[in-house]
Amino acid sequence: MRCAGVSGTRSSVPAGKKERRPGLSTAPVGRVINVVALSGELFDAIEVNAARTGNHKRAAVRMSRLAVQATVPVQTTPSGISRAEAHVRAGEQWLLADDPAAAVEEFRKAIADAGPTFDDPRVPLARAMFALGRAADADTLLRELRESGGKTLPRTCDLVAELLTEQGDLEGALDWATAGVDACLRGDDPDELRLLLRLRYRIRVDLGLPEDDYDKMLDDRKAGPAAGV
Repeated sequence: MRCAGVSGTRSSVPAGKKERRPGLSTAPVGRVINVVALSGELFDAIEVNAARTGNHKRAAVRMSRLAVQATVPVQTTPSGISRAEAHVRAGEQWLLADDPAAAVEEFRKAIADAGPTFDDPRVPLARAMFALGRAADADTLLRELRESGGKTLPRTCDLVAELLTEQGDLEGALDWATAGVDACLRGDDPDELRLLLRLRYRIRVDLGLPEDDYDKMLDDRKAGPAAGV
């Protein structure tokens, strides 16, 4: 679950003129327009409710509508979410609702919006393409990710490795997982390092490969215990 709060850009609407919409906040900007910002707190609640009820389609529709209604592409405080992130989260719900075609539309809107997102929208877009049987398009997206420096980002490496594992491309998954470990070792992200080491270990076991130095790091205090691998 992403951590987000109520949007920091808020404004009131004169009483009796316009009803406030749940999940959107409006605030007077100058004297001409109202700003509609997205509430990350509401999106979290929608996701929790969808997980509880199993009605991911309803969540996707609501998130999609909120994203379209937003007039602020990028939030000014960490408590809100960007319009692009709203489209990504809507797309994820469409995937959970078994509607990859609708998910593709949302992920493409997120990319076109170019706002900040928690994860690179090209990864879930590739997932949706695989679900639609469009493997060539998915491979193109993953190649673009690689060429644009995706292998230097631990989180992206983790997501791509998981995706390729699901698709049965274990060698490709191992390549991304190893790149993610390398990226973690160059930086300081012990939590992501632990996740990637465990994922990499599982992939190597499935490939029948012997233990290597990175696998041994699972016993290192900085990487964390191997329990649960």
